[in-house]
Amino acid sequence: MTTETKQEELKKLIEEGNYTNYPHKGDVVHGTVISVGRNEIRADIGGLAMGIVRGPELDPNMLLTVGDEIDATVIDLDNEFGELELSLKGAGRKKTWDKIKELFTSGVVTPVRVLEANKGGLIIRLEGLSGFLPVSQLSPEHYPRVQGGEKTKILEKLKELVGGDLDVKVIDANEEEGKYIVSEKAVWETRQESVISKYKVGDHVEGNITAVTDFGAFVKFDTNLEGLVHISEIAWQRIDDPRDVLKVGDRVRAEILNIEGSKIFLSMKKLMTDPWQEVGEKYKINQWVKGRVLKINPFGLFVELDPDIHGLAHISELADKPVKDVNEIARTGDEIEFRIVSIDPDNHRLGLSLKQEKAKEEEKTDA
Repeated sequence: MTTETKQEELKKLIEEGNYTNYPHKGDVVHGTVISVGRNEIRADIGGLAMGIVRGPELDPNMLLTVGDEIDATVIDLDNEFGELELSLKGAGRKKTWDKIKELFTSGVVTPVRVLEANKGGLIIRLEGLSGFLPVSQLSPEHYPRVQGGEKTKILEKLKELVGGDLDVKVIDANEEEGKYIVSEKAVWETRQESVISKYKVGDHVEGNITAVTDFGAFVKFDTNLEGLVHISEIAWQRIDDPRDVLKVGDRVRAEILNIEGSKIFLSMKKLMTDPWQEVGEKYKINQWVKGRVLKINPFGLFVELDPDIHGLAHISELADKPVKDVNEIARTGDEIEFRIVSIDPDNHRLGLSLKQEKAKEEEKTDA
């Protein structure tokens, strides 16, 4: 029996059986994937027929598994297996992209499956098409905060999400390039709007440290809200590493400095007494004080006078003669006698000097 004869008989059977919903060549049909082979997939087309997509008619951007729903174009009613020959390109592909672009335009929240993880983010699947969720678009709950930003550890954290589902919004869709991007953070921001609206700048909050980084610490409070305490807002004294004073799990109080959309900026030091307001009662100009060198920079020494008050001995104040290398004068941890040359409480600055000759001249002048 020739192919033409088989198609004629199929057409006659359809007409006699009144299968008005049976697809025709060129139709876009909806089906469910029932098997996935090396270079082909089979799908059940609404219980009416079995369809096959193979070879060049597969879409390389589609990562399909059994149970996925697809839209495909009918290119032949009866192949050598008696099945519909389908294509995931053309009208079927366009219908899939129309759905993704509709999600992009509407901003509707939709679930996606996480397929893979790489150092930049997650490969996800939506409407059978693979897409991308960048690390920066993860919600605070899933964002991989890793000490030092080590890429290997970040990837390990991301791999923990593979195989799971995430609620996202499509934030970019480019059909010509076959690429789209989704965001979990956008969903989190929308859901937190009503909670954030309860707060204003100046409010005091209490919560637990959830992560400590080089630039500050994150504090979780209320219903899954999270704010950042920048390193400069942790305490009044200079802090080189937030990990020296804070750890995950610490209970802290803070004041809201600013709210930008879903970003909340906090200050811990605002709720502490500013030791610089009383610095004049402890220290005087030309007073010699013992200080411990905390840090050495090309331009001078950072010195701790007490746990709250730190000062700077500029390179120009380290010796009576020009200094080429600050490291020749002191090492970190050294305790040295310094002379106070300036005090600026408003800007939290205190200048120190090691110059002896200048000190003697000023002492004679005072006398």
